[in-house]
Amino acid sequence: MQITDKNSRTFKIILIIYALLYILAGFNHFISTKGYYAIMPKWLPYHEILIYLSGVIEICLGVLLLFSKTRKPASLGIILMLLAFLPAHIYMIQIAPFMLGKILVTPFIAWMRLPFQALFIGWAWYYYCKADKQISSPAVSL
Repeated sequence: MQITDKNSRTFKIILIIYALLYILAGFNHFISTKGYYAIMPKWLPYHEILIYLSGVIEICLGVLLLFSKTRKPASLGIILMLLAFLPAHIYMIQIAPFMLGKILVTPFIAWMRLPFQALFIGWAWYYYCKADKQISSPAVSL
């Protein structure tokens, strides 16, 4: 079975993994809040509110991605969210090397985050394009 077949088990499993990445990343905003302060550009206001808000948004978009009726807007929301996170990634490049908790973020590591952002945007775009042809059941019903 092909991954692109929306009825395939593989398609659903990969979709669930992608959604879980956002759900877990969103919860991490509440668990590791302190680490997010280190990567917030100084020119952004209200760091604490933005950290928690982005966590809530990631969780919501991850959950909405699981259902065929909300997959297209969730995919678009993820793309927009990832674009909104670009200033933080650029800021990380500018301030590297720095310690993020116990992890040393080198310039190389900071730069490597950008291709991953592109990959995640492409992944969301894939689900955005496939959403019109989705099956009517939620992804969680394997």
